[in-house]
Amino acid sequence: MRILAAMSGGVDSAVAAARAVEAGHEVVGVHLALSRAGGTLRTGSRGCCTIEDAMDARRAADLLGIPFYVWDFSERFRDDVIDDFVAEYRAGRTPNPCMRCNEKIKFAALLERAIELGFDAVCTGHYATLVDGPDGRELHRASDDAKDQSYVLGVLTAEQLAHTYFPLGQTPSKAIVRAEAAARGLTVAQKPDSHDICFIPDGDTRGWLADKVGVAQGDIVDRTGAVVGSHEGAHGYTVGQRRGLSLGVPAADGKPRFVLEVRPVSNTVVVGPREALATAEIAGGRFSWAGRAPASGDFPCHVQIRAHADPVPARAVLTDAGVTVTPDAPFEGVAPGQTAVLYDGTRVIGQFTIDTTVSAVPVPA
Repeated sequence: MRILAAMSGGVDSAVAAARAVEAGHEVVGVHLALSRAGGTLRTGSRGCCTIEDAMDARRAADLLGIPFYVWDFSERFRDDVIDDFVAEYRAGRTPNPCMRCNEKIKFAALLERAIELGFDAVCTGHYATLVDGPDGRELHRASDDAKDQSYVLGVLTAEQLAHTYFPLGQTPSKAIVRAEAAARGLTVAQKPDSHDICFIPDGDTRGWLADKVGVAQGDIVDRTGAVVGSHEGAHGYTVGQRRGLSLGVPAADGKPRFVLEVRPVSNTVVVGPREALATAEIAGGRFSWAGRAPASGDFPCHVQIRAHADPVPARAVLTDAGVTVTPDAPFEGVAPGQTAVLYDGTRVIGQFTIDTTVSAVPVPA
């Protein structure tokens, strides 16, 4: 096959490209320049899209003896990921930019260009497994649960899965990948994993959002509507948050309070006891299937609501409005804007963006 290897400059994508070469494929490496923000261009940035990362990717490609290119996707990244991130926070939602990047950039924009150029598949260093089943290609969890990335790949469609290649999916641990990189002479063998949001290199999401959205003082209220504090921008709060609330009125029971809801229209943050974070139902209208669609509109599954959360047994129901999921035991701290990924065992069924949640704890009279 002709393989386009997306090389981030990290150890995983370098070893994935090396395995593709070793498997006999015709491989070309490409690094995506995703941001023109100054902070992502200096040494010490904590994301995955720095100048240093591009240089690391080039050195790996040179060692492997494959052609290498840098493609500027910064405009598409700004429109589809950064602007979406800001808009979601303005709407009082909690977005997942890595999910949007996979959906809109790596497996949409990049894959589209790859196919136009005659490539058969895009190769990445994601930890997930592809299985060719009786009804087409299926996306499954990686063999290493600690590194499994099937959650952030849940946005991939059947057509996209048909043109993807994940050489690391069956690798038992990241330590094995690092050892292999060292044995191959790859200089990124011990390079630390990227973390934080790549376009917010200093990790100060609240400060970054304040600069983009602005500061506007508003009320912090309890579940009855009583004002218990104030804030300088609802966008700086997420459901489940405990720290940084600076409440002027303590709870009657003396226990800590958590953010339960963000209301952007009124610029209000709602807080309450931890038990009120329990969520009995989630629903959303924007959904997709990773391969074949469910045979029934009412089916059991497991649901994962964060990249590293434990999957929860649940029941999903399809309606004209989208997908509604009722967990066997309540979720905790679910926010609109998060992605719910549905599983059948290790297989990813599909995903939806959470629009609404229903609390398992009634509002006090």
